[in-house]
Amino acid sequence: MTEAAHTHLAPQERAARGRAARTLVPLDSHAEFAPGADRPDPVALIERQSASRLRELVPIRYGRMLESPFRFLRGAAAVMAADLSGTPVSGIRAQLCGDAHMLNFRLLASPERHLMFDVNDFDETLPGPWEWDVKRLAASLAVAGRANGFTTAERAGVVRETVRSYRESMDRFAGMRNLEVWYARIDADELLPALSGELDRHQRRRVSRTLTKARARDHLHAFERLTRLVGGERRIAADPPLVVPLDELLPGVERERLEEQLRELVGRYGRTLSSDRRELLRQYRVVDMARKVVGVGSVGTRCWIVLLLGRDDQDPLLLQAKEAEESVLAGFAGPGRHTNQGERVVAGQRLMQAASDIFLGWERVAGFDGRQRDFYVRQLRDWKAIPRADTMTPDVMRLFGRLCGATLARAHARSGDRIALAAYLGGSDAFDRAVASFAELYADRTELDHRALAEAVRDGRVVAASA
Repeated sequence: MTEAAHTHLAPQERAARGRAARTLVPLDSHAEFAPGADRPDPVALIERQSASRLRELVPIRYGRMLESPFRFLRGAAAVMAADLSGTPVSGIRAQLCGDAHMLNFRLLASPERHLMFDVNDFDETLPGPWEWDVKRLAASLAVAGRANGFTTAERAGVVRETVRSYRESMDRFAGMRNLEVWYARIDADELLPALSGELDRHQRRRVSRTLTKARARDHLHAFERLTRLVGGERRIAADPPLVVPLDELLPGVERERLEEQLRELVGRYGRTLSSDRRELLRQYRVVDMARKVVGVGSVGTRCWIVLLLGRDDQDPLLLQAKEAEESVLAGFAGPGRHTNQGERVVAGQRLMQAASDIFLGWERVAGFDGRQRDFYVRQLRDWKAIPRADTMTPDVMRLFGRLCGATLARAHARSGDRIALAAYLGGSDAFDRAVASFAELYADRTELDHRALAEAVRDGRVVAASA
C-alpha cells in the first residue's frame, strides 16, 4: 500500500500502523550506528560524485570540506546517505529534504513578502524514510556543537531538544485537518515574541538585527553587490573563481554558443511556471550571464547566474540556473517518479516548503559534449539569512534546533502519514535519547572521515584548493 493510500484509512487505523511499526522497529534501535568492515571508502564516494563535475572547480570542493569536520559533513551527503541506508527504519516514508543539516534551515521570503523560517536546499530531495532527515539534522548539530566546544551533555541537550520538537510537532500535526497542515508555517515576525522569554536582552537584539538584515538581502541588494556599470550598461562583476562572467570564461565562439543555450534555457524553463508568472518572466530581457560557485557539496556542478532587466536598468531580476544531478538517496530509497532531475528538485521543494519562490522551475539542456543536463531555476537571493553555527552558544543552538525540528516535522507532515508517524514516535523521550546517541556516534565517524580526506590530500590522491 502506498503512502497516499494510507491517508484514506481511518485515523485509528493509521495510528495502529504506527504502533505496529514501533513493535517491529523499537525506538531505542535508532541509537545504533555500527558500520561494518565493508563500509565504502568515504573519499572514494566523494571522488565518484565529483567525476561528473567541472574538473577545474573540484579542488575548491575538497578545500572547503577540509576546513572542518562540520564543513566535511555538509559536503558529504553521499557518504551519509550510504551510512543511513544501513540503519533501522520504521517503514513510514515522506518527501525528504535529503540534506537536512542545520544550515539548510534559514529565513526565506514568501511570495506574499512575509519572512518565514523554512527548509532551504532540495538538491537531494526524494521520497524515503523520514528518519534519514532527522538523523542528518541531529548529526550536524552534534558536529557543530563539538566545533564550538560544547560539552557532551550540552550537545546531547541540543539534539534531544531538536528531536523532541520534531516529535511533539508531528503529534500536533497528526491532530490537524489536512488544510491546516498545508497552511502551517513559521512566520519570522512571530519568532521574537515567542522566544523573548528564553532570550536575554543581547540575544533579542541579535535576533532582531538578523530579521532586519534578512529583509535587506533582497534582489536589489544582490543586484548592487553582484553587478557593475560597464560602458553605461549593467554587467555581472567578476570575482574569480567564484563568479566568472561568460566573456571571461570562454573564447568567442564557445561563449556565443553557451550564451545562446542559456538564453534558450531561460526562455524554455518559463513553461514550467504558472501562466501569471510566465507572463511576468516575459517582461524581462536577458542582459548578462556568469558561472557561479555555490555551497560546499554542490561545488563543481554547473551553476549559472543570469541578469535580466525589466522596465529599466533599475528593475533587475537575478536568476540562478543550477545543475541537478541524481539524488544521493536514489540508490537506497529508489529513483522517484521524476525522470528530469530539475523537476525532482522543484517538486520536492514545492511539497516541503510552506511557500516557494515564484520563479522556481526546471529545464533540460544539451551541453557542448552533447550530454543532456537537467537544471532548476530560482531567484538568486531573496530575503535570505543563513545562520552562523560557529557563533551559537548551547542555549541559542538549542532554540535553533527546536525551530529546525518543528519545521522539518511540518515539511514531512505534508507528504508522509503524519498520524502513523506520530503514533510510532509516541509520547516518551525514547526516540529523542536514541537519536542523541546516534548523533554522537556519527560525529565520531565524521571526524574520522574528515581525517581520511586530509590524508588523501597529503598523499596527493586528491587536490584541494582554497577559494
